[in-house]
Amino acid sequence: MTDHIYRDVILEQHVRLFRGAMGAEFLFMDDNARLHHANIVDECLQSEDITRMYWPAYSPDLNPIEHVWDMLGRRIATRQPPPTCLPELRRALLDDWCSIPQDQIDNLILSMPRRCKACIASSGRHTPY
Repeated sequence: MTDHIYRDVILEQHVRLFRGAMGAEFLFMDDNARLHHANIVDECLQSEDITRMYWPAYSPDLNPIEHVWDMLGRRIATRQPPPTCLPELRRALLDDWCSIPQDQIDNLILSMPRRCKACIASSGRHTPY
C-alpha cells in the first residue's frame, strides 16, 4: 500500500465517514507504519480535524488486530496448494478471515487490560505477548 492509497481509500472513504458518524470525541488509532505518517496522511487528518491517538514506538502489543493479521498470515501460509494469483489470494484471505473463531477474537479483546499493564511495566518496550 502507498501513502496515496492509504489516504484515498482508508482515510477518505472510511475513517472520515466514521469520524463524521462518531462526532467530535472520535480518536483515530493507527500505528507507526511509515505510510501512516506521510505528509499527505498528516495533512488529510488535519484537514478533517481528526485527532490521532499517540502510539508509543515499541508497543505493537496494544493493537489486537496485529495478532489477527498474524493468525490470518499463518493460515494462508499453510494452504496447500498456496494461492498463485491475486484473485486466489483474495478468496483465500476472505475464507480464512471468516473462519477465525470469534472466541479467539474475544480472547484478544479480553486480554487488553493485561497487555496494557505489561506494556506499562516494560515502559513501552517488548512484552512477552
